Amino acid sequence: MKTTRLMHALLAASLFATLPASGAESKPAATKPTAPAAAAVAATPQLQAAGSELLFVSRQMGVPVEGRFKKFDAQLAFDPKKPETGRVAFSIELASASIGAPEFDAELAKAAWFDSKRLPQASFQSNAIKALGGGKFEVSGKLSIKGQSRDLSVPISLTQAGGVTTATGAFVLKRLEFKIGDGEWADTSMVANEVQVKFKLLFSGIAPL
Repeated sequence: MKTTRLMHALLAASLFATLPASGAESKPAATKPTAPAAAAVAATPQLQAAGSELLFVSRQMGVPVEGRFKKFDAQLAFDPKKPETGRVAFSIELASASIGAPEFDAELAKAAWFDSKRLPQASFQSNAIKALGGGKFEVSGKLSIKGQSRDLSVPISLTQAGGVTTATGAFVLKRLEFKIGDGEWADTSMVANEVQVKFKLLFSGIAPL
């Protein structure tokens, strides 16, 4: 019986606490709970797949060939006012690589190229973010593909409109450092060693620049 009375008392107290207070104290009671919730949402940026793209351009016999990765994801903790405290984790499904023709896409999945059945993902993990001014930043970290890891610094430009932050940038990697194009394809007169990577990533939930 005592336990029942205690539960009733606690229930009554909680219901009373939710009633609006009278006079000047009613406004703080209504607004305080919403601020932390809004901050929590803003602190968790989300990648918007629609409109985002990750492209690569290689040269075969001197002719540029553009491809894209259709599936990738990013986890981001980033405050433009405190970029040094941010971090970026990026993953790519290598089997989603496409240069626009099924027979060539099947070749990319083989062991000599991305070996995507055995090693399905590439990843980038940041270890430093530096502000360069004017909405530009440098993100440094480790890029890992086919079991090979290399240091990488990526220049990124941010623009904002309508609650969406767009991150754009490009960098060059050397495919042979990651064993992309092994064996007969290691001949750089056939396929150039340098591959340009370009990206446009759309995020919601990033604080104003």
